[in-house]
Amino acid sequence: MNSQTSPEAHKDLVYDIGMHEGEDADYYLKKGFRVIGFEADPDLIEYCKSRFLEAIERGRLIIVEGAIVEQQFGETAGRTVRFYKNLENSVWGTMNDTWAHKNEKLGTHYRIVEVNAVDFTECLKKYGIPYYMKIDIEGSDTICLRSLLGFERKPSYISIESDKVIFEGLREELNLLARLGYDKLQAVQQKSVNYQVEPTSSGEGVYVGYAFEPGSSGLFGKDLPGRWKTEGEILRQYQTIFILYRLFGDNSLLNRSSIGRRFMRAIERALRRPLPGWYDTHARHSSAAS
Repeated sequence: MNSQTSPEAHKDLVYDIGMHEGEDADYYLKKGFRVIGFEADPDLIEYCKSRFLEAIERGRLIIVEGAIVEQQFGETAGRTVRFYKNLENSVWGTMNDTWAHKNEKLGTHYRIVEVNAVDFTECLKKYGIPYYMKIDIEGSDTICLRSLLGFERKPSYISIESDKVIFEGLREELNLLARLGYDKLQAVQQKSVNYQVEPTSSGEGVYVGYAFEPGSSGLFGKDLPGRWKTEGEILRQYQTIFILYRLFGDNSLLNRSSIGRRFMRAIERALRRPLPGWYDTHARHSSAAS
């Protein structure tokens, strides 16, 4: 796609992909950004419509209803797809059957509902390229990344929920980000996001003294406190993180028994941080370096 047909990039626009209950959209709106929210769960959509009624009426928030699908699925207009609505943990809702069955093994249950199929490429053409794109759609984050390959302009910043099961999957995510021009990365622990503190000299929008809700994605872009790393550096960091996943993660031997879980909590109290939690990969585009 050449620059003449590439959508306009908007510095005041954020995409909240995997809106859930609006934990992140609330932050972005209060910071002064316009938001395009994407959500597949019909109950969560209705909740967000009520929660953000004023922002919707003022045109500061648009909610795209449905599940983002691969383009090779063909024409999406009027189509529906299966969405696995998790009955115990709404954040685990997914259209990825592998993820749904994985979460079922962890003791949760799901109900299948039919939802609209969303063509993400068409959404980019319609709404434009955002400044920041937060992606958290259980097991389908890379669909959005692949859609960006066809556009000259890219978001200055992106975050995705990193693969924590298969290391090669993580490597593929990082390779895809590199192909898109994202050359600086951070791995951000998500389980303790509610302890993050918004910097008073915020580089993203206005300072609002925000208290992050549990489950939110937290700080982004220039407000992230960590050091931006190269792909090689972040891969080495994730090698250590994956060892922690195997020792203390959802499918670890320790987590399968009450004694093991109590042992893990004792370690967390001693270290004053969660083990292992889960991580988002934040990426900064080369064009945003200045």
